[in-house]
Amino acid sequence: MATQTIMMPASPTPSMIQKAEGTIASAFASLEADNFVLPPRFKELKKEIWKENLVQAWKEILEELELRTNEIISQGGQIIPQINYAGLSRGLTPEQEAQVRKTGVIVVKGAVPKEEALAWKQDVKDYATENKERVKGFPAGNIQVYEFYNTKSQVRGRTHPAILETQKQLLSLWGTSDSSTEISLTTPISYFDRVRIRQPGDTAFTLGPHVDGGSIERWEDPGYRLCFKSILEGRWKEHNPFDASPRINAKSDLYGGASQCSAFRPWQGWTSMSTTGPNEGTLRVLPMLALSTAYIMLRPFFRPKSTSNPDAPSLKFDDWELDLSSTAFPGATLGGGLELREKTHPHLRLDKTMISIPKVEPGDQVYWHCDVVHAVESQHRGEGDSSVLYIPAVPLTEYNATYLRQQRENFVAGLPAPDFPGGEGESNNTNRGSRDDIITKLGLQAFGFEPFEAKDTNNTAFIHKVNVILAVGA
Repeated sequence: MATQTIMMPASPTPSMIQKAEGTIASAFASLEADNFVLPPRFKELKKEIWKENLVQAWKEILEELELRTNEIISQGGQIIPQINYAGLSRGLTPEQEAQVRKTGVIVVKGAVPKEEALAWKQDVKDYATENKERVKGFPAGNIQVYEFYNTKSQVRGRTHPAILETQKQLLSLWGTSDSSTEISLTTPISYFDRVRIRQPGDTAFTLGPHVDGGSIERWEDPGYRLCFKSILEGRWKEHNPFDASPRINAKSDLYGGASQCSAFRPWQGWTSMSTTGPNEGTLRVLPMLALSTAYIMLRPFFRPKSTSNPDAPSLKFDDWELDLSSTAFPGATLGGGLELREKTHPHLRLDKTMISIPKVEPGDQVYWHCDVVHAVESQHRGEGDSSVLYIPAVPLTEYNATYLRQQRENFVAGLPAPDFPGGEGESNNTNRGSRDDIITKLGLQAFGFEPFEAKDTNNTAFIHKVNVILAVGA
């Protein structure tokens, strides 16, 4: 196919305004999120959402949590599904699919050759050395997470055929409850994110349990709230975490927070560039997708009775009471992430149920559902670096196409990705990635440089629409 001429917008639109400069720390400015006081309007929001049958739902959820948390504690890391890439590319078995849906987590082994993944890491290191005067990251004095979005290694990883195929398979686990939903779950697109090269002994890059993709937006935005409609109507067992229909119009970034994802990102993920296991600075997850979501969504409506120990509240249903008189949405902030702690969400027993990802090798991938509670180990106790390229699985939607257009323009200019802290980024760096580093048609499509093609007659109009948005092939 001939190369298409890209028509850039004549003038910037409001969505193209950069966020303030910063690092990953900007998204987690407060690890004391339970002390954040929300404005008075959130008391009225609670009353607006509240339904009487949620008391019974809360009781049922607490009973189920006791069983599920014990199951996770007893199984430990074995509860996390690990699947070879060769098997995944042929399709998950019913048993594997059920486990992935239940936990919301998957480790994909052996997608990228080990030597190739190690070469990506070395290239990132060389790039950092070559541009050392302009490198930013966290923490400033000893960077573990780089504000890199446009390195050649990231381009190669995001467009790698095996990684794109993995994403296609995982996106296929999602579906739509509304047949008119405009989405292609067979078309992964690129969503830029950072690079981590965490050194042994590091204790600075510590992220406690949290959920990305917005914070108070889950309750405040009517569109986002629809994603949890069954839970908020007391029918929590009917909640389908893999229904994409309400997700595509949900607003997860009402306050323009640093590193807050505005795109629909069903699967967060990373590709390993090191041999890393538990206690070596890796990811931790809470492998109970639907149940933990139900608990989190109902938690703001209940509080421990005054007789409880505030630092270690009782887990018994009878020791909790209705709370419609405060603005408290525990862990939620305006423009930050949704953070969870043992004190704010005690029934999850996070000190015991947060499980470290099993040992991975360079080229392995890890993905977790966008509603999964996750964290980063507080200390890297290993002997080698713990390094990843953050590469999530993101489908084609109308908004995501709009985001992809802006991301493409930032990439060409060497600027940070739109959802992330702004500034000059890598615009003055030498040897950053470019379109010339993309060697496949699927890769060019994933970056928004080539037009997408309709897979069948049912999505012809939608594909034409996104190509017009991207100003390619239309």
